[in-house]
Amino acid sequence: MPEKPGDQPNVRTLDAGSLRGLAHPLRMRLLAALRLDGPATASQLAQRLGESSGATSYHLRQLAAHGFVEDAPERGKGRERWWQASHDGTAFDEGLIHADDAATRGAADVFLAEIARIHTQELNTWLATAHAWPTEWREASDLSDFTLNLTPAQSQELIGKLHDLINSYRDLPPSDTDPGAGSDADSAPVTTESVRIHTHVIPRRAAQ
Repeated sequence: MPEKPGDQPNVRTLDAGSLRGLAHPLRMRLLAALRLDGPATASQLAQRLGESSGATSYHLRQLAAHGFVEDAPERGKGRERWWQASHDGTAFDEGLIHADDAATRGAADVFLAEIARIHTQELNTWLATAHAWPTEWREASDLSDFTLNLTPAQSQELIGKLHDLINSYRDLPPSDTDPGAGSDADSAPVTTESVRIHTHVIPRRAAQ
């Protein structure tokens, strides 16, 4: 993650070749696991994802060949190879949907469908487990939708502002308004959790 609050994440923009190398459900799950939870071995990832270690090893090597993962130098001292993500995130070029090459268009379909599946799975997991979280975290979650009338340029402007706002919250210390964040030595410490934020900005046809 960026070293200072407000730093932009290290994001890789996909081209046709790298998209074809990434557009596989297990590869995308492996990359997401390394980005979210840090370095791991193929065996650890296999256990976490319910796959065989042979499958995770193969697909990790394919991800490495396309520059998405790399060795974790501070971990790779035992017999097992430790892997880490090479970037904080991935940016999708919408032009790939309209590529002349059928294989690239197919890879774009697979990639976007898997992103949608992951988002749906994460929402379903939250709904199924929300009762086990403290009240303050349940109150700090959100499921909202909005409908606006925008031009394409206004929609792009909105997306850019949303992304900038989200990135401004990276690695922030607890605020003074958080419970336990005051100067009282007996105050309970404020804990942070990994928070997933999904943004979907999509046009729709109005009913005729």
